[in-house]
Amino acid sequence: MVKKLLFFVTDTFAITLAWFCAYWLRFSFDIPQWFLNQALDLFPLVFAIQVSCLLFFRLYKLMPRFTSLPDLARIIIFGIIAVAFSSIAIYLKMPGFRGFPRSVPALDILLLILFVTGWRILPRLFKEQRLLGKKGKRTIIIGAGQAGEMLVRDIARQGNSDFFPIAFLDDDQEKNGRLLHGIPIIGPIKRLPYVCKDLNAETAIIAIPSASKKTIQAIVDLCTKAKLDHRIIPSTNDIISGKVTISDVRRITIEDLLGREPVPPKKDLLEACIRNKTVMVTGAGGSIGSELSRQVCSLGASKIILFEHSEFALYKIESELRENYGKQLKIVPILGSVCNFNRVRTAISVFGVETIYHAAAYKHVPLVEFNPIEGIHNNFFGTLNTALAALECGVKTFLLISTDKAVRPTNIMGASKRLSEMALQALAKHGDHETVFTMVRFGNVLGSSGSVVPLFRKQIQAGGPVTVTHPEITRYFMTIPEAVQLVIQAGSMASGGEIFVLDMGEPVKIVDLARKMIRLSGLSEKTEDNPDGDIEIRFTGLRPGEKLYEELLIDGNVTGTSHPMIMKTFETFIEWKTFQKHVRILYKACKEMNLERIRQLLERIIEGYKPQCGVVDPVWLAAGSNTKGDVTNTTLILTLKKPKNDMENNLGLWQR
Repeated sequence: MVKKLLFFVTDTFAITLAWFCAYWLRFSFDIPQWFLNQALDLFPLVFAIQVSCLLFFRLYKLMPRFTSLPDLARIIIFGIIAVAFSSIAIYLKMPGFRGFPRSVPALDILLLILFVTGWRILPRLFKEQRLLGKKGKRTIIIGAGQAGEMLVRDIARQGNSDFFPIAFLDDDQEKNGRLLHGIPIIGPIKRLPYVCKDLNAETAIIAIPSASKKTIQAIVDLCTKAKLDHRIIPSTNDIISGKVTISDVRRITIEDLLGREPVPPKKDLLEACIRNKTVMVTGAGGSIGSELSRQVCSLGASKIILFEHSEFALYKIESELRENYGKQLKIVPILGSVCNFNRVRTAISVFGVETIYHAAAYKHVPLVEFNPIEGIHNNFFGTLNTALAALECGVKTFLLISTDKAVRPTNIMGASKRLSEMALQALAKHGDHETVFTMVRFGNVLGSSGSVVPLFRKQIQAGGPVTVTHPEITRYFMTIPEAVQLVIQAGSMASGGEIFVLDMGEPVKIVDLARKMIRLSGLSEKTEDNPDGDIEIRFTGLRPGEKLYEELLIDGNVTGTSHPMIMKTFETFIEWKTFQKHVRILYKACKEMNLERIRQLLERIIEGYKPQCGVVDPVWLAAGSNTKGDVTNTTLILTLKKPKNDMENNLGLWQR
């Protein structure tokens, strides 16, 4: 309130000053006494009218620190109207302007606009020029567009002394040789390695928020070549959403470089299975499940059921969603395991679930290899439980989040996911029901709990070494939000039994990924040729269950869909009645903890399954050594007699 009053008083002083200066200029700095008396006589009338216009336009609410072109236009309109009304009043008082200098109103307009604008802009210009002169890292701004201009202005406005802009680089030839905020635009971006030496530059900031990943990669390569530290401003989406400001400069991350350019989603596909529906997400607290939950809430679901077996993960995602979407839809947190059929069925039934996104799974390949029976129970039998519960309760759409590791698997994790796919394929074609069973298969996602990216980042922060399993190991990568967006759209195109495959782009060598992350951290790789480097890359050998490369298709028969990033395939599967028999035998082998039998069954059922290593389950190995390798005794010793559980009670449903 005090500031507004101060601004108002300053503007009224500008009105006063403009009126008398207009007379002063009209008479060449020497006002005759008669006209001075006239100016004093007319001043109360002029002042009252122009102050009334000032109040009408509310110029006192304009913050000098943030004065912009629209504000300047508002001041100009105020000046014209204020002087026009005061001139009309003078005309009525002095008909025909007899004895009144007619050039005074014209001068009054110019001076009023100048003074009202000047006291707002001049202090800011002085401050920004002074701040830009402060010491900081000599910085080249890449991109002399609106973002670059705003960045320099924000650096000056906020007094950010970390960066001292010395030049712009921009590929627009028309800008070459011009000045922006007094900073020269010295040429195209490709000149970066040469000009940085001439200018003694220390860092570069990429100020192109809409730049493609390919463009960013090219600029990063130039910075690396020039041995120049490099940063980037936030993306356009982050700036528009209000999460950050343009001056929140950050280091370039591997997520800025990997993946492809996102394709705009199709709104009708995004909303078809979600808007005004009750949606369940299993594994809602996981990397994929939590992002699924966020997007389901943002797409207009009427109710979301968060099904999760980790108490902390469920608490975390529920708190986030309730804070952001609690007023828009009903959020129901359900603590439970997908292996508990009655728990899953009851949750689906009482809340009238219409769409299920099944993301619950153990995904860490070596850990599942060390705990194969738990992996099969959770990943396969949990999926089967949820699918059968969905079938019984009349769920409209059931979508399984699958993985590229399900294609010709070499590990239990991939085998369990391929079994889950086969179960849904068989259910989709069995009997007369309205539930659409479908699945989406894709590769690694950046930033997930099991991704190498956070591991590498942690190792780099600790000073290394960065551990890579094999020099030739490759993986597909995609960001979590993009993957989830495509998953939701694929589910809307499903007819039942098909496998959707996401376009993952080109596979990435993990060792190249590690090297990029080291460079992006401003460090160098320590090698025989560069013994003074910062971070060593150490090869540790493939872990249990790992293979060098992943695939997305089994037989290669794939067709396009209405979305350019989503493909579709119908792969061979086992008819449901035959599949039931395999499931019962597999369940019995798991109950008896007969790992050899389990592996034999998986090899028989799953096309292309070839275990990469022998049995590594520590419980199995320890029990086997205690009985001198008698596997038969081991399975008998470890078998516990219990009452029939949910899974066995559910055997009746498998008779469909």
